[in-house]
Amino acid sequence: MEDRRSLRELSRSDALRLLASVAVGRVVFTQRALPAIRPVNHVVTDGLVVFGTHDDSAVSAEVGRARGIVIAYEADEIDVASRTGWSVVVTGLATRVGESALADRYRQLLHPWVGTPNHVITLQPRLVTGFRLVPDLPPAALSAPRPTS
Repeated sequence: MEDRRSLRELSRSDALRLLASVAVGRVVFTQRALPAIRPVNHVVTDGLVVFGTHDDSAVSAEVGRARGIVIAYEADEIDVASRTGWSVVVTGLATRVGESALADRYRQLLHPWVGTPNHVITLQPRLVTGFRLVPDLPPAALSAPRPTS
């Protein structure tokens, strides 16, 4: 029997909930007119995706050049053995949070792998897409009566 999978689209709220359940994702931005991708750790709070950067990071330099730039952020959780999982992409405007109590609060929420971040960047989600990879159920399983309690 063939072991098939289907992609099921996630709602915005489910996608953001799944994104909040993992600590690491990939920020996608433009560097010298070319796409660039960097892994970073993040938190989802206040309706934003928040991550930290250091002075010498490429994404920090790009976001710092303007009052905000459009970036994408992707995270996933894939089980290779069962061939199931999910992937979420958030696209929106990234801005640096100025030195403030808010920036300090975000730094406390983050758990960076390399030192304390010099800068805090927020991503305001505009477009949120996500998919869950699930096993296909045989037609009989879809129409089988559910047990009652």
